[in-house]
Amino acid sequence: MLCGVNGGRIISTYVKQTHGENTVTLGIEPEIETVNGAELTYTVTLTTPNGEEKIYTGSPKEIAVENPQLWWPHGLGEQPLYTVRVDLQRDGETVDTWEKRIGLRTMTMHIEKDQYGESFAHEVNGVTFFAMGADYIPEDNILPRTNPERTRKLLEQAVAANHNCVRVWGGGHYPSDAFYDVCDELGLVIWQDFMFACAHYNLSDEFEENLRAEFNDNIKRIRSHASLGLWCGNNEMEMFTFFGGLALMPNNPTGHPPMWELTPKQKGDYTRLYEYILPKTVKALDPQTYYWPSSPSSGGDFDNPSDETRGDVHYWDVWHGSLPFTDYRNHNFRYVSEFGFQAFPTLKTVESFTEPEDRNIFSYVMEKHQRNNAANSKIMTYLGQTYRYPTAGLGTLLYTSQLLSAEAMKYGVEHWRRHRGQCMGAIVWQLNDCWPVASWSSIDYFGRWKALHYYEKRFFAPVLLSCEEKGFLDDPNPNRECRDLNTDTVKSIRLNVSNETMQPQTVTVKWELRNNRSEVLRDGGEVEITVPAMDTVWLDTVELPEANMFTDHVHYACYQNGEMISESTVLFSVPKYYDYIDPQLSCRVEGDEIIVSAKAYAKSVEVLNENEDWVLEDNYFDLEAGEERRIRIVSGNANGIHMRSVYNIR
Repeated sequence: MLCGVNGGRIISTYVKQTHGENTVTLGIEPEIETVNGAELTYTVTLTTPNGEEKIYTGSPKEIAVENPQLWWPHGLGEQPLYTVRVDLQRDGETVDTWEKRIGLRTMTMHIEKDQYGESFAHEVNGVTFFAMGADYIPEDNILPRTNPERTRKLLEQAVAANHNCVRVWGGGHYPSDAFYDVCDELGLVIWQDFMFACAHYNLSDEFEENLRAEFNDNIKRIRSHASLGLWCGNNEMEMFTFFGGLALMPNNPTGHPPMWELTPKQKGDYTRLYEYILPKTVKALDPQTYYWPSSPSSGGDFDNPSDETRGDVHYWDVWHGSLPFTDYRNHNFRYVSEFGFQAFPTLKTVESFTEPEDRNIFSYVMEKHQRNNAANSKIMTYLGQTYRYPTAGLGTLLYTSQLLSAEAMKYGVEHWRRHRGQCMGAIVWQLNDCWPVASWSSIDYFGRWKALHYYEKRFFAPVLLSCEEKGFLDDPNPNRECRDLNTDTVKSIRLNVSNETMQPQTVTVKWELRNNRSEVLRDGGEVEITVPAMDTVWLDTVELPEANMFTDHVHYACYQNGEMISESTVLFSVPKYYDYIDPQLSCRVEGDEIIVSAKAYAKSVEVLNENEDWVLEDNYFDLEAGEERRIRIVSGNANGIHMRSVYNIR
């Protein structure tokens, strides 16, 4: 590319922020290339979020912003953006311009010793918050098909599910400027991996030169964005190197074959790249953004990168390790930056890449559209542990797989939110797909929401009521020796309210023990509690020995100003053992709302239109007999509505 320059140009500008009381001082550090010794000056124009302009002449090194409007992540405040424009001038004529939008905020990682080990949490404007979001992968396997409108729609759907954070995975690519612009506007804090993942890279002189140019270009391009929360060296490479080294030891303490067999030079290359070159580059070009060497990591130097008491973890023993959902409750990580559970997309998405004869999950075409070669069998294994075998066709099997994924993630996230302060982040793998496929995504390639995305909207809600139950899942063996499963199994609930807002929240909590006809067997009454800002409060444990594991459930909800803001139900057995009655689901459409009702307790009610592509205010929800649930249609038409619930998995 040829570039004409009249005396000089602005390569980039670093805007440094110093926050004081009612003032933010912006340090203006333009990188200027001068041609033929030309004498150059610059002016700075600051445009406030309200559109007011102020011009600073004389090549200022600093400008002061009085009464600044601070930028906050989604859910914690607004996202006002200022525009900084630097005009490079020669003899009074503007010869080049650099312009960026910025947000006035401080952003770092809060890391300090505490009673659990060492904290690891995002901190914005001095406030630590619980990160809730998903891992972002390339939006298409053919990159030119991605465009700003498509990116905006995807990120808006993330915010609609109450995300406040997104991790850009190191196995993809650096997103376009449009991605970062939208994250700035929506308040999505970005965990930004450098583009290294799950592989080893030999650090030759030529490769290092290429990498330094890559780092230079992308750090300068991205560093001004308000949403940038963290630079991370790579995805999973410290972990692979560490566990590979342990597996090579004579006694092999891991019990597994080595992941990698690295030479001493290759291990040295890792250290040079991620713990010397990259952090020094970030410090030179973007010193106000935190650098983390790898994900997962405890801080580098191969110091037990999957330590549960420090740093971030990728937890895959549920799914890859085939452990049950309940295993999530055995772990109180400091920050879970990757964990997930696969599901198939809807039938309409499957029809987009199959002929009728291919529509069996073990067909060649279906297995080619499967991200993990063992996953279809794994889904069926988990399905057999949880639900009855779906005999009503492929559509019911796809629906069941989506419930498995959603319930697994709910089990983990609600547990970690209940232990806020010890754990401070839950980033679900993954947000999106790059082609139509069975995967861990919550939104499929065509933008259809899976059950998981609706569940995320609920379990990432700013104010969440959740339940830690005791029941059959604590020892899920129907053949264990005991007098009677109902009397031998401990059954109890312990409710918790999590408040991830900047204000105290006063709520009214209610719960009821009900049977499969929704008849109330025990009314827990009402409890009014106030949850401090950015905190969580436990209610007392309630023993329910009278509950029948096969016919009873607990419905719980919390209300604010008379409006229900969080609710769910909990069983004391696995869904396949619960004696569901046909709920005879029905619905009607009134304007932009659909009203759904049931004649018996209905679990995980799915409401789809003919093309299975609409977005509703809520979906995959639990419904009690006689209840009418009004749901707003956010987008899409109401043609050909069809519904089902867990009752239909048979």
